[in-house]
Amino acid sequence: MTLRSRLLALLPIALLPLMACGGNEGKVTLLLTDAPGDDIRTAVVTISEIYLQGGDDGEGGRVVLRDSPATVNLLELANSTSELVSEAVVPNGDYSELRFVITGGYIEVANEDGSSTVFASSADYAGLPAGTQVGGQLHMPSYGASGLKVKFSEKLTIEGEQKVLLVDFDVGQSFGKEAGNSGKWVMRPVIKSAEVTASGSIRVTADTAATVALPVVDGRQVTLGDFNAVMTNEAGSRERLALTDTDGDGTYEAVFKFLIPGTFTVQLEPPASVSASTAPEHPATVEVGSGRDVTHHFTITSATQQ
Repeated sequence: MTLRSRLLALLPIALLPLMACGGNEGKVTLLLTDAPGDDIRTAVVTISEIYLQGGDDGEGGRVVLRDSPATVNLLELANSTSELVSEAVVPNGDYSELRFVITGGYIEVANEDGSSTVFASSADYAGLPAGTQVGGQLHMPSYGASGLKVKFSEKLTIEGEQKVLLVDFDVGQSFGKEAGNSGKWVMRPVIKSAEVTASGSIRVTADTAATVALPVVDGRQVTLGDFNAVMTNEAGSRERLALTDTDGDGTYEAVFKFLIPGTFTVQLEPPASVSASTAPEHPATVEVGSGRDVTHHFTITSATQQ
């Protein structure tokens, strides 16, 4: 469902013209990442403008960071980032909000029978692939006017230096069915922001106990490479990454990157035909601190074919 990339996924960007940066100005770079949703197969939005809002109450001056539209597939950003703004010049001062003007979008939602339905902000939304049949409306209240507001946990202070901001758009918590029988979906984004220097990562590693042999299923030997590492954030959004052994040492791993500090759970997910137990037991709770790379190791203590 998501693109797993170990490299930064950079969008083609038309950047704002930059002025020479003097002593009363700083620079801001903005990266976008995503926590995915299990039932959402595609989530695309068009961001037409990005700006900082000054003042403690968000009613101060506006500094535009980007004014050229960018259409972003949010699910392609799981475990990667996209650069939306590069070194935009910003006057020194304090800023309380980051705002995204979102002028259109669509989502593709999985149905129980295995099919999917597309919900769009309008039937002629320019970001729709050619020939797409729109099955319902995606309601995006006022985001094309006042903009989607992203509050900073602490005020953003620009003092003549480079600030790199990470914005985490939680797809799993940001789209839902509208109340009643309207058939519409509504976008109520759940977004967190932090400086990249304050983001963290979780490295899940796994091996098997010396006494454990993974089963053979349908004539094929199951390996740790058939297992997934699953991370769940505090809002309940889950991300899966396949375990890999890139250095051939017998220990498999998966790394969840660009995480806003907080509390997460991690676990191993065996292939559909296998049940397994681990030490320590899973899911396990992991605290990710500012700038920390946390490692959590599981040893598979039993594995049987179901």
